[in-house]
Amino acid sequence: MSLLKIVRFPSPVLRQPTQEVKAVDRDIRRLVEDMMETMCDVNGAGLAAIQVGSLHRIFIIEALAAGGEKTDVPLVFINPVLSNLSTETDVRDEGCLSFPGVFISVKRSLKLQLSALDIDGKPFTVDAENFFARAIQHEHDHLVNKLLYDHAGPIKRQMIKRKLDKMTDEEAMDILRTYGD
Repeated sequence: MSLLKIVRFPSPVLRQPTQEVKAVDRDIRRLVEDMMETMCDVNGAGLAAIQVGSLHRIFIIEALAAGGEKTDVPLVFINPVLSNLSTETDVRDEGCLSFPGVFISVKRSLKLQLSALDIDGKPFTVDAENFFARAIQHEHDHLVNKLLYDHAGPIKRQMIKRKLDKMTDEEAMDILRTYGD
């Protein structure tokens, strides 16, 4: 396994169209393992493949964020499809590994259903609520090229862009390792 570089805004990679995974093979498993190591290194709650420069429709969610134990392996979602988003919503601050040190209030559905493939290529469906549902929606947004930045107003967007343009890679990693997302 190896640590991958997290793509930071405003990199155009974050706006590239993602592609369906045709087969869960050795390369996909390796990518997921590297994503897990990378996410854990910076204390993230989730990570989409596009955030490490891969255009595959994959994201992972940290086990604790999904209601599991801290020692559990992160959950893997390949070719995920959201459905049954509740009309009941909540607004909370969100961070993102591609936006180190930036937090924005985002309105999300409190419940949803998600269908995907697991790391073995087997289909499954999960019902999620509260923080788990929020994390899924956040990571899924990456797969459809919607970024945390898109939830901000025009003035906040200017501030975010200026802050991240000035930030070095080393500063970004220090922030991520200190605060995660």
